[in-house]
Amino acid sequence: MQQGCDDWEAALLDLLARVPATLRASLDTLALCATSGSVLWADRRLRPVGPVLMYFDPRAQAVGADLQRADAATPVEGLARMEWLWRELGAAALAGARPMHQADWLVERLLGRRRAGGATDWHNALKSGADPSRCAWSPVAAQRAYATRLPRIVAPGTRLGRIDPALALALGISPRLRVLAGTTDANAAFLAAGASRAGQALSTLGSTLVLKLLSRRRVDAPSCGVYSHRFGSAWLVSGASNAGAAVLRELFGDQRLRLLSACIDAERDSPLDLYPMAGVGERFPQPDPTLTPRLLPRPTDDAQYLHGLLQGLARIEARGYARLAELGAPAPTLVLGSGGGASNPAWTRLRERALGVPVRAAADTRAAFGAARLALHGSRVFDIDPQAG
Repeated sequence: MQQGCDDWEAALLDLLARVPATLRASLDTLALCATSGSVLWADRRLRPVGPVLMYFDPRAQAVGADLQRADAATPVEGLARMEWLWRELGAAALAGARPMHQADWLVERLLGRRRAGGATDWHNALKSGADPSRCAWSPVAAQRAYATRLPRIVAPGTRLGRIDPALALALGISPRLRVLAGTTDANAAFLAAGASRAGQALSTLGSTLVLKLLSRRRVDAPSCGVYSHRFGSAWLVSGASNAGAAVLRELFGDQRLRLLSACIDAERDSPLDLYPMAGVGERFPQPDPTLTPRLLPRPTDDAQYLHGLLQGLARIEARGYARLAELGAPAPTLVLGSGGGASNPAWTRLRERALGVPVRAAADTRAAFGAARLALHGSRVFDIDPQAG
């Protein structure tokens, strides 16, 4: 689905208008989360020049491959979309315009004025060639023809200014409301989960399987999709498999999944060796563009079949954390779960047996809740106890 700045603005203003009037008038700080890799070019009045390229837009893949060959160690998905727009629209059309992430544009809309050079948080900027360890752009980004127009990089939670007075008046918000640099939606979900020590992890059991692990060390392996976000004095190491629950929903549907799961003895191993994946190609734990799903053999008993599928996913999760440990991250000491699969008791027990550590559903993984925690605590929200791991 194509989106534009008008859609983002309408959604944000509608959300703020829905806050009860008494709370709206007393808001003190605001931080937001957005999808990293979604970019645009905007002029001095924040009007987009050309289209918005969302994180799922495939048009910049060839450009991304070129940039990755130039710098194999730096994530460049967002930068590739900036570059594609630069080449497609041309320097003349973009004269006076700046590249921005979705979060950057929304923050500037709240501030109501152009700040010198603009700002971006290092979470949203990571996949655009930012180096969070130096709080600077990496060479692959600094070599772009428009490098001087890239936003300055700041820590998530940095105070950027107060809300535009006219917007505050229109919405019934205090003009003293401070706007902070935000984060990505995935990192906000991690903040909501409440992990606070190195070695604690969050597995998102959705259509794909996404692993995030707090580590004292930065771990990057772009060849298999592993990268690290800076989290205070620690790092949030991430990897994502193409396997996941999308296949389960296609085969059974949510209601039947619940009924069949209740028939599984999770203390026993399934004899099946399955790899539940919706399409061809895997990125993590081991990159293999030719890997095909393994969904056969299929027993006549659907509960036995689901047992094998869930066990296959549990094994992929365990291999994923083992792969992160091979690359230098700590072995997990606690794994929290989010997504639809986190509430499945049979799957949870199969995962505990495969991982060998406690597994439990995260208390909260709403990205909005994580953004609220960021607004409340600022950059202090990333202070963790790094003694483990």
